[in-house]
Amino acid sequence: MLDKMTSRLDFHSTALVLRAERQRAIASNIANADTPGYVARDFNFSQALRAATGGGANPLAGASVSHSGHMPLPPVQSGHSTVGLGYSVQSQPSLDNNTVDLDRERANFVDNSVRYEATLRFINGQAKGMLSAIQGQ
Repeated sequence: MLDKMTSRLDFHSTALVLRAERQRAIASNIANADTPGYVARDFNFSQALRAATGGGANPLAGASVSHSGHMPLPPVQSGHSTVGLGYSVQSQPSLDNNTVDLDRERANFVDNSVRYEATLRFINGQAKGMLSAIQGQ
């Protein structure tokens, strides 16, 4: 019985953790915008959420490398599953081989922030709804 009541909260808590991890990756990209040779990193949120909630295997976990001299990306622990970071596609070449596009990263940061806040509001609304049901109001 309790599982049915908390299943939505579990889903949203998993989404919240993944949003926080994505925010951390985007913030790292923005912080390293002037670092020569830095390669921007990100992950596909929908695939990571599907993998974390048991909807399928994460295609980024245990990613192979394209060259024997390359190092695989370290996975990010999200509490429920492991999220593999991938490289962002470079939109504009730079002279110092930095692949961070500040405009795109800022847009991703704001979009992810809004979605994080929406997830928090869903959790808050569901908790209030359960509380009012328990209190009989």
